Amino acid sequence: MRPGYALHIHRFAPFSARAAATTAAEIAHLIAGRTSALVAAIFFALVLAGQAQESVEEAALPAWSEPSLPIAEATSSAESAPVPSAPEPLPSTPAEPLPSSSAPLPSSEEAFPSSSDPWSSSSNYTTAQTSVVPSSAAGGPYGGFSTKNIAVGEGPPSGEPRRFFYGLLFTVRGVWDDNIFLDHTNKTSDYYFAIEPQLTLGFGDIQGRSRSYLRLDYMPSGLLYVDHSDEDAFNQLIRLEGGYSTGRLRLSLYQDVVLLESANLNSFIDTTGLWANTDGNAPYRINIFNTALAAEYDLTGKIFLRGELDSYTYFYPNHISDYTVSGGLYLYYRWLPKVSVGVGGTFGYNWVDDPTPNQTFEQVNGRLNWEVTAKLGLYASAGAEFRQFDGNRSTYTTPVFEVGLTYYPFDGSTFTLAAGRRIYNSGFEPGQDFTNTYVVGRFQQRLFHRLYLGLAAGYENADYFAADDDVNATRDDDYWFIEPSADVLITRWLSAGVYYLHREDNSNVDFFSFDDNQVGWRVTVRF
Repeated sequence: MRPGYALHIHRFAPFSARAAATTAAEIAHLIAGRTSALVAAIFFALVLAGQAQESVEEAALPAWSEPSLPIAEATSSAESAPVPSAPEPLPSTPAEPLPSSSAPLPSSEEAFPSSSDPWSSSSNYTTAQTSVVPSSAAGGPYGGFSTKNIAVGEGPPSGEPRRFFYGLLFTVRGVWDDNIFLDHTNKTSDYYFAIEPQLTLGFGDIQGRSRSYLRLDYMPSGLLYVDHSDEDAFNQLIRLEGGYSTGRLRLSLYQDVVLLESANLNSFIDTTGLWANTDGNAPYRINIFNTALAAEYDLTGKIFLRGELDSYTYFYPNHISDYTVSGGLYLYYRWLPKVSVGVGGTFGYNWVDDPTPNQTFEQVNGRLNWEVTAKLGLYASAGAEFRQFDGNRSTYTTPVFEVGLTYYPFDGSTFTLAAGRRIYNSGFEPGQDFTNTYVVGRFQQRLFHRLYLGLAAGYENADYFAADDDVNATRDDDYWFIEPSADVLITRWLSAGVYYLHREDNSNVDFFSFDDNQVGWRVTVRF
C-alpha cells in the first residue's frame, strides 16, 4: 500500500436491472472518452463566469479576520516513515450563514467543512476532497499522516471549541469504471455501488485542535459490483486522535487502523481512488496501523522543543510486509509573529519481510511554518535521508521534503497544493525500495451559493532502487490523474454531485502500465 493505492474507490452499482446498468455504462463511456484537457477547459470557463456573477451580488460575505499564529508545527512527512503529523490549522472567525430569499442556507463551514489540517493528508491530507461533506479529520493514502490528500473548505478552519460533538454522514455513490483491475492489456469494465456511512464523536476543540480534545472517526465502506460480485468488499477506516495542553506543554496522539479487503479505500476524504496502487498495480488486501505521538515544550517565549515518536505497519497477506519505528527531536524558533522555523533529526529502524533486508535510516531536516496572510498559509520541511541496509549494499542517500500551501484567493474559492519526496519499501518487488516524488493540487469554486465546482490533479514518480547489491532494480513509474467534479447543496442535510476521474500509469515495465476512466454520481445525507 505504498504511495498511491487504489485505496479510495467506494464502488456502487445501480439499483435497477442490468439493462439499465448497461445503458448507463454506454453513456458514461461516451463521457469518459472526452479528453481531460477539454474537461478542464470547460471547468475553468464556468469558474470565470460564476466569479463574474458573484462579483455583482448585493449581499457580500464578511471580510476575513486576521487569525492568530499557530504555535505547533507538523511532523515533516519528508521523514521516510510516511506518518508525519499535520501542522496546526490556521484559526479564523466562524463563517456566517449565506443569505437566501426563502429558507436560509447553511454556512459554508456547515455545508463544506474545511480541513483541520489543510496540507496534511489527514483531511488533512492531500489527495483531494471528493466528498461534499468530508470529515474534518482526514486520512492519508494509508489511512493518515500524509499530504497526498488535499481537502478544501470555504476558509481557514474555525478554532472555536465545542464541549461535545457528534455527527453522522451517509453517502451513496454509483460509479462506472472501464478498468476495474487496472490491467494493461485486457480492460474489464463494471458498474458498482459504494455505501459509505461515517460516524464522528468528539470532546473539546476537535476542529481547531489548539486546545485539549479527543476525537474518534469510523467509516465502513461496502463495495457492490453489478457483474463481478466476487470483487465485492467491506473495508474499514478507524481514526483516534487527541490533544492535551497545559500552556507550556502540548501533547498529541494520532492512531489509524485501516482494514482493506480490496484496497479500494484509503482515507476519509479521497473515496474515489485518485491515488492508484502503482507498486502492486491491482486491488490487494492490506491492513495498516499507524501511530504518531508528539510533545512540545516551550523553553522560552520564542523557543520550543518538539519530540516525535512514530510507528507504522503495512501488512500484506502473501506479499512483502514491513514495520517501522522512528523518533525525532526538533528545536523551533518563533522568528516572527507569523513565522516559525525549526531544525532537527529523525532516526528509525525498518523491519521488512524476506527477501528484502531490514534497514536503518537517519534524517536531518529544516522546517518552516509561515502564515503569510489570513488567506495564505505555507508549511515546508526539507532535508536529507541516509539509509543503511542489513546486507552488502552501501548507504543510500537522497533528499526528502514536504511542502504544503493553502490559499483562499477570493470569496468562495480555495486552492490547495502539496508536494513531497520520501522512501517506501516495495510490497511486490523483492529486495527493492523506491523513492516516491509527488505533487498534487485542488481548486474549488462556489457558484450561486449552492453549486460547488472542483478540479483535482496530481502526479507522482516511483523510482525503484536495490536494497541489496545482488538485486537489479530498473523499474520506474510515472503516474498522473485529473478529476473535475460538481456538487449541489440541495438542503441543509442533502447534497448531490457528479465527477469524472482519469488516471494513468506509464511504467518502463509494460505489465504495470494502465489507464482508467471513471464516471460517478454521489448523494450525501447529513444527520
